[in-house]
Amino acid sequence: MINPLLEISEVSVGQHYYWQLGEYEVHGQVLLMSWFVLFVIAFLAFLGNRDLKPTPDGFQNFTELVTEFIRDLAKTQIGEEEYLKWVPFLGTIFLFIFVSNWSGALLPWHLIEIPNGELAAPTNDINTTVALALLTSISYFYAGISKKGLRYFNRYVQPAIFLLPINVLEDFSKPLSLSFRLFGNILADELVVGVLVGLVPLIIPIPVMLLGVFTSAIQALVFATLAGAYIGEAIEDHH
Repeated sequence: MINPLLEISEVSVGQHYYWQLGEYEVHGQVLLMSWFVLFVIAFLAFLGNRDLKPTPDGFQNFTELVTEFIRDLAKTQIGEEEYLKWVPFLGTIFLFIFVSNWSGALLPWHLIEIPNGELAAPTNDINTTVALALLTSISYFYAGISKKGLRYFNRYVQPAIFLLPINVLEDFSKPLSLSFRLFGNILADELVVGVLVGLVPLIIPIPVMLLGVFTSAIQALVFATLAGAYIGEAIEDHH
């Protein structure tokens, strides 16, 4: 018998290269691209940190610039007292989405043939963006409960108890808005570029591709900023 919950939870857009893992089917091309993205991040981190110097030079300058950017983002959204412990999480989210988006915008994955479907940015699959959004939701619930305990749930009846349904709905809408915003922007960008390449000469879609590179970076920043803002809101003391 097929588990009805699995049918409800599976979201598919377009064709996919499926891998069979026991009783489950997974999107093989998404895993391949996610591993590629993680390899790129690990490789760049290795290049920048293999020979650390008190006065940074070469590629270490770049990795420290990225680290400082993420630290400042976390400090701005979460606050000076609590931000440091959330830098690894926000940094991982930002770098994964950033490299994923740019890999889809800059590299000609469509030239590589696979048995079914096609290679694209991991964030081009809604299951990836939903997973990232759920991780963010779990993180801000954890942040609030670990600091305030059960008092965290008082926020649902503030400033008045009749706002309880609205406050609960707000928390459920956060992962939805995060996941669909990221998925929709990346999918739309790749579809527009694909259509233009098929209809007009190669030189015409280049401005659209450059715009896609810019918006891909912005989407990574927006996701990480909102994740930090949600965590900061969860641990904020309401008087």
